[in-house]
Amino acid sequence: MRKGEQTKAHIIKKSAELFNLKGYSGSTIQDIMEATGLTKGGIYRNFSNKDEIAFAAFEYAGKVLWEHFSAAMQGSETATEKILAMCGVYRDAVHHPPLQGGCPFLNTAIESDHSYPSMREHALTAYNGMLSFLQSMLQQGIADGEFRADLDTESVASFVFSTIEGGIMSSRLTRDNKHVGYAMKHIEQLLGTYKRASEK
Repeated sequence: MRKGEQTKAHIIKKSAELFNLKGYSGSTIQDIMEATGLTKGGIYRNFSNKDEIAFAAFEYAGKVLWEHFSAAMQGSETATEKILAMCGVYRDAVHHPPLQGGCPFLNTAIESDHSYPSMREHALTAYNGMLSFLQSMLQQGIADGEFRADLDTESVASFVFSTIEGGIMSSRLTRDNKHVGYAMKHIEQLLGTYKRASEK
């Protein structure tokens, strides 16, 4: 990687951490300078404005999350195991989230709704991508005979994602991981109701 590319990657990584902790609207170019150790000129030689940095940082944060999800699912065979493994990435949401500051999907979705609307389309794209992935796993579970054919993959995928994100929010607010545990328990119970008789 060339020096210029290294510098750009450094800005993106440090900015992703900063934005996830302080928010997009709460972070200034001065904050980015302090986080990266670069001058304003060094920042603007690589990005034209803060929005451009924010978009790249959110994309980077998403890649980091997917790396954690992929690693967690290694060795899982059934759709249920894979979904619970993904949720388990946030089992210790209070002390050891994949990115400091919590879930970038959740943080960005909330902030883009009121104080940083330019991020909304990026957050929506990431949300739809996650739902599609969950649906594909559920559909594979039906094809493999794990789940009954009447499982509504769209509604269940929405429930799974909404429930685990709510658990993350509650755990971080209360500083108690039990809420993520509750969410995972009920996700597992719901998936169990759709198991084919031979799988129960």
